[in-house]
Amino acid sequence: MVAAVERAKLRKKPFDHIYMEDVLDGATYEALLAAMPDLRFYHELKHSDALRKDGTSTRLRMYLFPELVKRLPGQQRRLWLPVARALRSRRLEAAFKDQFRATLEERFRKPVEKIGLFPIPILLRDQPGYRIGIHADKSTKAITVQFYLPHDESQMGIGTIFHEGESGESAERTKQMRFLPASGYAFPVSLTKSWHSAATTTQSDGERVSMMVTYYIADNFAARLYWQARRALLSLGIHPER
Repeated sequence: MVAAVERAKLRKKPFDHIYMEDVLDGATYEALLAAMPDLRFYHELKHSDALRKDGTSTRLRMYLFPELVKRLPGQQRRLWLPVARALRSRRLEAAFKDQFRATLEERFRKPVEKIGLFPIPILLRDQPGYRIGIHADKSTKAITVQFYLPHDESQMGIGTIFHEGESGESAERTKQMRFLPASGYAFPVSLTKSWHSAATTTQSDGERVSMMVTYYIADNFAARLYWQARRALLSLGIHPER
């Protein structure tokens, strides 16, 4: 994963981002797909854009904290635990920080090494009908990362869409990420630039499976304690929405 981040080219339009390829080797990737956790380990993410008319959600989420992954059955646990640990590793965080150094330092006014972050990794299974409108992400976020997990190239056209603006002609000028096996994207969050969306998927598109890592700002003791507390709640089966 670190190597995929390091070799990715920084792209400037419509905003700073990278597109990663060969994030996992072929054998590991196929093994992970074959050991996809059962739906009983997920919970619905009640995001307004993802809700059906009956109130159920098209977005299913499983947190990939190691203590939660350890609850999976043997083979699933064995394969997913190293991934869960890697997604929260200091090395991976440092690789993203280095890629987005200029943008992050401009936003936070200090070296990236001194920007405290708290990574939250999740596994997503978006069902047909999922969508999310144009948004730039919350100010509590520093970096957004998504790794795509399709079985083949047939879902290439359902990747995340980047926009030049929130509305009008600028919103219509877009760049779409390719939803390909073992690929993904990442960008530093900007409240005025990082506009992105996901078009409504259809039954023919099938399930949209991915992993996300959101790096939240945790620049002081109180912030770190807050995120640690939320993590602790998850271990108790309580799912605070965020």
